[in-house]
Amino acid sequence: MIIADAVISLIVLVGAFFLFVGSLGLAKLPDLMRRLHGPTKATTLGIGSMLIGSMLYFWAVEGNPSIHEPLITLFLVLTAPVTAQMIAKAHILRGGRAQEGLPGTGRPVGWATLDAVEADERSEVTRTPPNPRA
Repeated sequence: MIIADAVISLIVLVGAFFLFVGSLGLAKLPDLMRRLHGPTKATTLGIGSMLIGSMLYFWAVEGNPSIHEPLITLFLVLTAPVTAQMIAKAHILRGGRAQEGLPGTGRPVGWATLDAVEADERSEVTRTPPNPRA
């Protein structure tokens, strides 16, 4: 029983550490694109560890295994990246691409994935239409 308590305590402490680091990153990082890493990576690992520790506690101490905690953990692991991608895409589409600190790409387009689409649209506008009499 002491070993189970030690393992559960260690898992909960690791989860608390990741939650603290993720929350600190969310509060202290300078812009939206960097702030996304706090809740999507560190906090997801933290809450997953806390939930797994809770599941192990109820299984080891009370003898009542629970399926709720792994399902919540699975749901968080599956939805956090999708949420972060949607937030990042909305930020890019609204024109929040502050790229002055990035090195050059050596191409006429920048780092954002939408720069290539914008460059294609500009080149189509400037292209001369084919001569129908030729």
